[in-house]
Amino acid sequence: MTEGSFLTSARAGYDTIAVPYAQLFAAELEAKPLDRSTLTAFAEMVGGAGPVVEVGSGPGRVAAYLAKQGLDVSGVDLSPEMVALARRTYPGLRFEEGSMTALDRADGALAGLVAWYSIIHIPPALLPEVFAEFRRVLAPGGRLLLAFQVGDESLHRTEGFGHTFSLTFHRLLPERITELLERAGFVVDAQLVRAPDEREKVPQAHLLAHKPA
Repeated sequence: MTEGSFLTSARAGYDTIAVPYAQLFAAELEAKPLDRSTLTAFAEMVGGAGPVVEVGSGPGRVAAYLAKQGLDVSGVDLSPEMVALARRTYPGLRFEEGSMTALDRADGALAGLVAWYSIIHIPPALLPEVFAEFRRVLAPGGRLLLAFQVGDESLHRTEGFGHTFSLTFHRLLPERITELLERAGFVVDAQLVRAPDEREKVPQAHLLAHKPA
C-alpha cells in the first residue's frame, strides 16, 4: 500500500502535539484496570513465543507496559517526534519510524502485534489491506490485539493541546472489525466493550485474535 494523505496528515498532526499528548496520557493506564487486564491477557497469551510490535506506539507507554509483563516488544510509529520522545522516555526499548500499512518485518516474524487506538486513523475502506499486513507479519499462532472507540462515524479535529493540526478519527463497530478480521484469516478469541470513563464520550472496544497455526 502506498502512502496516502491520511498518513501524511497523521504524521504531521502527531509531530505537532507529541509533547502535550504524552504528558496528558502518561499515567492513563494506571486509572484503567480493564485496559490493563486486556494488555496483561495478551502478554500471557504471547508468553515467550517471540517478538511483539506495537504499531502506532506514540510516546511508548503501552509498549513499556507490555515490556514489564515480560514481552520482547518494540514500537513503530509514523511520527518522528513521537519516536524520539519514546526513545528518550524508555531508553531500554526499541522504537522506530514506520507505518502499519507496510511493516518492515519479514513474513511470519512476529509472535504478537498490538494496535492500541491506532487503526482509528486508517480509512475504514483500507482496513482489509491493513489486516492482511498484520496477518503477513504474524507467525502461525501469533496474537493480535486491537483497541478502538465504538461507533460508525468519522471525526475531524483541527485544534487541541494548544496547537492547530489536521487529524481524522474513525470510530468503529466491533462486529464489523470482527468480520474484517475473519475475512483476513484471523480467529477472534475475545471481545470486550467497556463503558466510557469521564474523559471518553463513547464505549471502548478491545479485540483479541490470532492467526491460525
